[in-house]
Amino acid sequence: MKNVVFISPNFPTNYWLFCRELKKNGMNVLGIGDQPEEELAPEVRENLNRYCKVSNLENYEEVYRTVAYLISQYGRIDWLESNNEYWLEQDARLRTDFHITSGFMTEDMPRIKYKSKMKEFYAKAGIATARYHLVDTIEGCLSFIQEVGYPVVVKPDNGVGASHTYKLSSDEDLWNFFRNRDTRISYIMEEFIHAIINSYDAIIDSQGRPMFETGNVTPMSIMDIVNNQDNSIYYIVKDLPEDVRRAGRAAVKSFGVKSRFIHFEFFRLTQDQPGMGKKGDVVALEVNMRPCGGFTPDMIDYAYSTDVYKIWADMIAFDHTDMPVRERSFCAFAGRRDGKHFVLSHEDLLAKYGSHIRMSGRLPEVLAGAMGNQIYIATFPTYEEMEAFYADVLKT
Repeated sequence: MKNVVFISPNFPTNYWLFCRELKKNGMNVLGIGDQPEEELAPEVRENLNRYCKVSNLENYEEVYRTVAYLISQYGRIDWLESNNEYWLEQDARLRTDFHITSGFMTEDMPRIKYKSKMKEFYAKAGIATARYHLVDTIEGCLSFIQEVGYPVVVKPDNGVGASHTYKLSSDEDLWNFFRNRDTRISYIMEEFIHAIINSYDAIIDSQGRPMFETGNVTPMSIMDIVNNQDNSIYYIVKDLPEDVRRAGRAAVKSFGVKSRFIHFEFFRLTQDQPGMGKKGDVVALEVNMRPCGGFTPDMIDYAYSTDVYKIWADMIAFDHTDMPVRERSFCAFAGRRDGKHFVLSHEDLLAKYGSHIRMSGRLPEVLAGAMGNQIYIATFPTYEEMEAFYADVLKT
C-alpha cells in the first residue's frame, strides 16, 4: 500500500474528491491541514486514513515535523501533494528534505514558478513569448517601454493568480506603480498581448505522456476581473483545438513534466502582433503545475462525462486509467458580481436554464475576487446555446 500525504485536503473544498479516489485505489491517505479535525466536513474525514492538524500550514518546521511523525508511524512516504499553486514550493521542499522522488523538488522550482525562467523553456519548445523586462529602475522600464510601446503589464515574477498585476498605459501609470508597488515583490514587465486565453489541461503519466487532455477559454482578462470588479466567464471546450494540443504537449516535454495534473496557459492572438505572430496564433503565457483552480475539475467532468479526480488517482496508483470519456459538451462558468443590477434574477435563470445548470451558489470572499460572488455552471451541446446563456446571465 502506497503512503500518500495530501496537504490541505479540506481546501479548496472540492479537493477531498482527490482523496476519495486515492483511498478507493487502496492508497493510505494521510492528510495535513490547519483546521481542527472535528471541524472537517464529513466527506473529508471519511476519505482520509489519518489526519494531522498543524497550527499553521505556513510554518515549515511544524509541517516538517508532522511529515516525520507520519513516517515514523506508517513508513516511507511515496507521494506528497497539495495540487495547489500556493503550496507548490513547500511541497517541493518537503519532497527534497524527505527524498520523496515522485514529484518536483526544490531545484525544479525556478523554471516552474518564475515567469522569466519559464520563457527559456517555452523557447526550447519553439513557442513564442512576450518580450519582457525584470523591473529595476524607472529608467530601465522606460527604455523597455520605448522598445515595445504602451500598454505594458507588470506582475510578480513569482506570483499566484492576478494579485499585484497591473496594466500600465502611460508614464503617469508607471510613476504611480513605482510609488505604490510592494517593494518586497520582484516584478516582471511584459509587452501587452492582444489575445484571449486558451489553456491546456492534462493529466500526465510517469513517462510524460498525456492520460487525459482538455482545455478552457477565458475571453476576459483575470487581471481586469480582479482590478475592475468585473463579472467572470470562462468555459471548457468541447474539443481541444489541435494547435493548443501541440503547444501543450511540446511544453510538457520541454518542462520535463511527469506524473502531474497541469494547467498551461496560452494566448490566442486577436490581432496581428509584430514579433509575436498572426491573428489566431498561439503564444505562451505561463505554466501551472497543478489543476486549474476553482471548480474547473468538476466542470471538466461535466463537459466530458468523466472523472478527472479518478484519472489523477489512477495515475498515482497505476500510471494508467480505464476511465472513459463519454458524451462531450461545452461547460460554461459565469460569475456575477454583487452590486450590479441584472435583468434576469437568480430565479429567472434557474427557470430558463434549469435543465442545463449543474451547479450554482455563492462563493466565499477568498475566491470571489477572481470568480464573482454568485456563480453558475452549465453545460450546452453547442457554442451558440452557450453564448445565449452568457448573454442572459450578464445582461444588465
